[in-house]
Amino acid sequence: MSSPHADPLGYQEPRIRHVPPRVSSAGQEAVELAAAAGLELDPWQQLALDDALGEREDGKWAAFEVGIVVSRQNGKGGLIEARELAGLFLFGERLIIHSAHLFDTSMEAMTRLLTLFEQTPDLERHIKRVSRSHGEEGIELFGGRRVKFKTRTKGGGRGLSGDCVIADEAMYLPSPTVAALMPTMSARPNPQIWYLGSAGEKESVHLGRVRARGLKGLDPRLCYLEWSIDPCDEFCPPGCTEHDPTTIRDEHRLPALELERQRARLVESYRKANPALGIRITVEHIESERRSMDPADFARERLGVGDWPVEGEAWRVISEDAWTALIDTASQPAADSPLVFSLAVARDGSYGCIGVTGRRYDGLVHSEITADDEQLDYRPGTGWMVPRAAELHERWKPAAFVVDAGGPAGALIPRLEEAGVTVVSPSTREYAQACGALYQAIVPREGNTPYVRHRDQAPLNAAVAGADTRKLADLWAWSRASSAVDISPLEMMTLGTWGLTKFGKAKAKPAPWAAYR
Repeated sequence: MSSPHADPLGYQEPRIRHVPPRVSSAGQEAVELAAAAGLELDPWQQLALDDALGEREDGKWAAFEVGIVVSRQNGKGGLIEARELAGLFLFGERLIIHSAHLFDTSMEAMTRLLTLFEQTPDLERHIKRVSRSHGEEGIELFGGRRVKFKTRTKGGGRGLSGDCVIADEAMYLPSPTVAALMPTMSARPNPQIWYLGSAGEKESVHLGRVRARGLKGLDPRLCYLEWSIDPCDEFCPPGCTEHDPTTIRDEHRLPALELERQRARLVESYRKANPALGIRITVEHIESERRSMDPADFARERLGVGDWPVEGEAWRVISEDAWTALIDTASQPAADSPLVFSLAVARDGSYGCIGVTGRRYDGLVHSEITADDEQLDYRPGTGWMVPRAAELHERWKPAAFVVDAGGPAGALIPRLEEAGVTVVSPSTREYAQACGALYQAIVPREGNTPYVRHRDQAPLNAAVAGADTRKLADLWAWSRASSAVDISPLEMMTLGTWGLTKFGKAKAKPAPWAAYR
């Protein structure tokens, strides 16, 4: 037998690996039992068993929960089969529950496990009964040990309780199912629950929570392993070596040597996210997938790049540390700075926001929600916006007054123009570029110095914390639909910085902005 840590084919250990403290492991016993049944496990599967089946001094599992995230077709099913065989024949588990999102998936898992029994006489003789009755599918051994195969329902957690619970396709595991399941496992002498799946989506709430705990690495009863890449994004320069590529830009235009170099880096991405590469998956097949699939789908399904939900939906795009580092409560535009006003409206029209953007004395960009003597210009409804915009336009004669014509505020443009406000609007592509530019102005990256400052205003803070993004052609933009809060203050800031860049040529001002705010 090979060691769980053998590296015969350039095997890549998981990018995220959190293993609770243990004094021993039953993993090697499980590996040897699987081999006796004709199931030869890959190095990554052996490692997963070694980590997940760690034992404490009292003989109980070090990990109550086990999370495994790996791309499709890497052998996740074989890992499950090895764990179920070990539970039945090595660990004395009376009841193992194998649950899946779809009925067909659950039945396929049952067929595969039964095949291992049938091809191994020493195991097959232990079978007392095989049930294929609907709702009762499973394998029962003499002595009462059972493995049952279930299809999950939202509230069906109580029916999933066992000594070991396997939650396959865990990216579709409903939180209410887990909430119903957990209390029922408390009476088991040494329970363990496994969550196995590929990269998550926004609906993968429970697996996302498991992953978040695995990333923090503080949970003493969680084992979490994830094979994935840290992907390049649209802000990475060509030839970026800090992150992993998901494709080759301008592939057909590159010189032969550069194309070969980038292909080698892309294969390294394949290897990091697919520990069975060279065993059950080929580079040639993955290349075919890359050419055929949507880039985002390919990154998720083959490279482990999930669109994971964030607990509380906070700071999904811009980190709290990056944003708070830019607070300057005394910030204001310089007296000779051109001013750009911008206006945005919540998706449902419940709130509107007007703000100002200008350059400071030190050359940095200042952006804030404007205010009169009593309140910020972030207020309920939109009826107040045209009169207030006209007032600001008349007083300050700004370089530009920016409104996104394609957004909810676009409906106000005719009334604004009737009131004497000259409105400019970015194109869809310019708006997406403005979103990216503001991100770069806020988030410190290699070779990037943040150059925006803000005054720590609560509505703007909340908008940045709860913002999400959407794809927009080959770029991205802020998403009103999937953001956790009203993001009109963030849209105001985005439009303002775009307008300042495009229209903000310096001209003399009579007095500092602060004197009139």
